[in-house]
Amino acid sequence: MAGLRVVGVIDLKAGAAVHAVRGERERYRPVGDPLSLARRFRDALGIDELYVADLDAITGTGGNDAVIGALASEARVMLDAGVSKPERARALLDLGVHRVVVGTETLTDADALDPLLPEAVLSVDLRDGRTISPDPRLAGLPALDAVARLHCAGLREVIVLDLARVGSGMGPDVRLIAELHAAFPGLELLAGGGVRDADDLRALADAGAAGALVATALHRGVIGPRELR
Repeated sequence: MAGLRVVGVIDLKAGAAVHAVRGERERYRPVGDPLSLARRFRDALGIDELYVADLDAITGTGGNDAVIGALASEARVMLDAGVSKPERARALLDLGVHRVVVGTETLTDADALDPLLPEAVLSVDLRDGRTISPDPRLAGLPALDAVARLHCAGLREVIVLDLARVGSGMGPDVRLIAELHAAFPGLELLAGGGVRDADDLRALADAGAAGALVATALHRGVIGPRELR
């Protein structure tokens, strides 16, 4: 597990941190103040890198820029806010965000990814292994095919996020990470969805993941300082 980045996850909705469950956003419930959560991750667990999803921006119902700016002052933030245009990406970087996530869930045009690089991190958003996207060229593709379709010279980091596994306790898709690592050894892969414990982190590291997005296991204390050491 040496060298594996453990990235704390904070999902934002109406200014609060919420607990994600299988991508069923109507079921998400508050888990506390996002700033307090970020400080706990940093001070108690030594996690200073966050994946933040602005669910209001992703669904087109608002945004949480003030909260995001505050989080960016506490940690390195990679942010998914439904970005598909370079000017919005630049505005978020000016807010203090470290990296901007471009998720296939909101990517209307697969060709729009290239102008957003190198500041962007691609997130291949899946449900049960199939790509979620409004672009018909991406929708329904297996993850391997979606990465192949989106792969371009400036791409260096890819989040592989299966929403059906988020908050489910079913474990990450280790086999998929191994397949992607074998096919695209030059990409840094961050696995998201279903991480339960330190054994899952070790399995992902062995499969070639550069990092893992973790939420539930941190909230519940299953992965704590001892496991992270």
